[in-house]
Amino acid sequence: MSLTRRALIGLLFSLTAAFAQDERPLAKDTDLPADPTANGSLPTLWIAGDSTVRNSGTQRGWGEDLARFLDPAKIQVMNRAIGGRSSRTFYNEGRWEKMLAGMKKGDLVLIQFGHNDVGPLDASGKFRGSLKGTGEETQEIAKPDGSTETVHTYGWYLRHFARTAKEKGGTVILCSPIPHKKFDREGKFVPDWNDWRPWVKASAEAEGASFLDLADIIGSAYAKLPAPEVEAFFADKGTHTNAAGALFNARSVIAGSARLPGKPLAAFLNEEGKAAR
Repeated sequence: MSLTRRALIGLLFSLTAAFAQDERPLAKDTDLPADPTANGSLPTLWIAGDSTVRNSGTQRGWGEDLARFLDPAKIQVMNRAIGGRSSRTFYNEGRWEKMLAGMKKGDLVLIQFGHNDVGPLDASGKFRGSLKGTGEETQEIAKPDGSTETVHTYGWYLRHFARTAKEKGGTVILCSPIPHKKFDREGKFVPDWNDWRPWVKASAEAEGASFLDLADIIGSAYAKLPAPEVEAFFADKGTHTNAAGALFNARSVIAGSARLPGKPLAAFLNEEGKAAR
């Protein structure tokens, strides 16, 4: 291996090893365009998630590009993802209930959380971490105002989202989180979310929802690309994608959905969406 190649791999490793240090601020609703009102005459694709799904500035989430692959005469996209949220805070802030209120029979629901669930439960983690796993255990957390919050497991929140959306007649797809940008010292892509992916799968199976393993689908695609090409998909050290990365991931969502039972998005794809499969 040449010195230049060794230097490049070393640089990439040093950069990608620090992805956990990327800032994940709590976005305000005013940071993003106002949410449009759903057209009741069309099926709706609802999206819940964090900043890897919808973002602003040089960062962009994959949910912002899904409409590119869909026929607007057949389905509308309502992306309600917002930066800095975990499954816990999306639930606690009433965002899920608000989204749920607009759902109707025949709608589709894509849900991806995890990037902010990994943190501590208390103030050191901005009160957004969830308990790890899929069980029914809870933990009481004291809040600055003197109140307490009952924190559930990651899987509990995902199951609640899936179950209540299905009760409204929606078709639910639970997604594992998109992978971080991380390489080993030889420049090979490092698989991500190995503990969390089974939790998402188990939650989907428990509620009869579909499981879209974005960590594996996108991670496997990254592993086939030269490291500098993957590097070019990111707007920070290794968490948030730029426009090119968001489009790559959105295409992966469309392609992955074609392998799900019943192919839930197939009837709504435009020509570009059909080609993405």
